[in-house]
Amino acid sequence: MTKQVQFSKKLRSFMDIFMHRSMRGWGHFAKNTGLSIQQFSLVMQLHYRGACGISDISQRYEVTNAAASQMADKLVQLGYVARIEDPNDRRAKLLSLSAKGNKLIEQSIEERYRWVDQLSESLSAEQREKISDALGIMTEAAAKLDQTQ
Repeated sequence: MTKQVQFSKKLRSFMDIFMHRSMRGWGHFAKNTGLSIQQFSLVMQLHYRGACGISDISQRYEVTNAAASQMADKLVQLGYVARIEDPNDRRAKLLSLSAKGNKLIEQSIEERYRWVDQLSESLSAEQREKISDALGIMTEAAAKLDQTQ
C-alpha cells in the first residue's frame, strides 16, 4: 500500500469519527431545544448565510412556500427568528436571526467544539504540536482547493 493510500485511509477514518461525533452532537442539541432538525437547520442557515426570504427557504429545503412559511412562523413565535423589512423591496419581508437565535447558535457551536476540546486535552503537548502543524498544512491546502472550485 502506498503512503498516499495510507494517508488517505487515515484521514478518512478521522473524518468518519469526527463527522459522526459532530452530527450526533448537533442532533442531540437540536432535539434538546425542542426544534426539529429542519427548524434547527434553518436557524443555522440564517447564521451562516444571513437574512433570506421565504422563497429562498423553500428552494433550499425543496418545500412549498407555504411549508417554508409555517416553519419560519414557528421559529418567529419561539423568538429565534425575526421578520425584517427587505431593503430592496419594502413590501417584502426577510427572515433574520434574533438575539435569542444568535445565542442558540453560540451554544450549539460551543457544544459542537466540546468534543474537540476533550480530544485535544487527551493528547500530549508534543502530539498537539505535531497535529497543529499538520492541520495548518491541511487547512491551507483545503482553502486553496476551495478557491479553485
